[in-house]
Amino acid sequence: MRHLTHDLLAPVPGTARQIHSFHYGPQDGACKIYIQASLHADELPGMLVAWYLKQRLAELENAGRLLGEIVVVPVANPIGLEQVLMDIPLGRYEMESGQNFNRLFVDLSLQVGDDIADRLNDDPAHNIALVRQSLRAALEAQVAGTQLQSQRLTLQRLACDADMVLDLHCDFESVEHLYTTPEAWKKVEPLSRYLGAQASLLATDSGGQSFDECFTLVWWQLQERFGHRFNLPMGSFSVTLELRGQGDVNHALASRDCQALINYLIHFGAISGDISIPPQLLYPATPLAAVEPVATPVGGLLVFCTQPGEYVEAGQLIAEVIDPIGDGVTPIHTLNAGLLYARSLRRMATAGMVIAHVAGTEAYRSGYLLSP
Repeated sequence: MRHLTHDLLAPVPGTARQIHSFHYGPQDGACKIYIQASLHADELPGMLVAWYLKQRLAELENAGRLLGEIVVVPVANPIGLEQVLMDIPLGRYEMESGQNFNRLFVDLSLQVGDDIADRLNDDPAHNIALVRQSLRAALEAQVAGTQLQSQRLTLQRLACDADMVLDLHCDFESVEHLYTTPEAWKKVEPLSRYLGAQASLLATDSGGQSFDECFTLVWWQLQERFGHRFNLPMGSFSVTLELRGQGDVNHALASRDCQALINYLIHFGAISGDISIPPQLLYPATPLAAVEPVATPVGGLLVFCTQPGEYVEAGQLIAEVIDPIGDGVTPIHTLNAGLLYARSLRRMATAGMVIAHVAGTEAYRSGYLLSP
């Protein structure tokens, strides 16, 4: 195992933060896997899973079972981890800029495409290596102007040449679910099965240039540009794993999720061993554009009538918003049928607030598909 420390740009003299990456297995092996946790620093279930993974990967490395390099970054956001205001963690947005830590990663698709245009050929292995080399060089040439940009670039540089990128998150209150692309679903389906994901949400470009899509979009856009002339496969796929809710930080769940990831990495071919048959898929993959963000038109006490993991019908009552002064009760209904996979942690709603998400089957939204 190699433990590397990556210094971030210090915002003022006398302060310093680092990203720590742990590298297991051969660097020139069959593949490279990149796994990070808690990019939203108040989403901690993945950090405990990463801790379990480090122990397991060390054992597997000592046993000679790692066929490729597996990189683990257990704390992907030291900036946000330190943002605690009056005992309340504020790990989703940077307090200085107001930007979401998981948005606005640099898009280098056009630059990489221009760089490789005259060097592509009919050899897919050559083309994949060429894209990775160009993307790595383009990221190294980027100069960060802020600590947040420094953090984003550090993470992108660590993962840019990986065959698989796993980004461990969680929601507020939710069942296990994941996000990936339609193009990657065939590869990701066993992971959904091993994890017991109750929703698998697919989109090629959900908007916002999030961490997972800053890699897949490069390959997708290069395929759109050159795929009619050259054999250029998708050289990477990414998955955002939502490991239930913010309060689900415990050894039983983390060890279970760790084992599910190990099972998947064996299935993928990154670890040698007997492949265990993936369990049944709990819910079919559905378009992210079919997700209904259920909002309340009024503010007040939020009382849910449904639990995460319940299938709801179109028009079903899922919550009530109660005005404790005027005594009014506003029922909140879904528009569409689907799986209610996540809901708000807050119990005092404000007018216009999204209180739950329902995974439907028919796409009806477009443009920016993510939460703020």
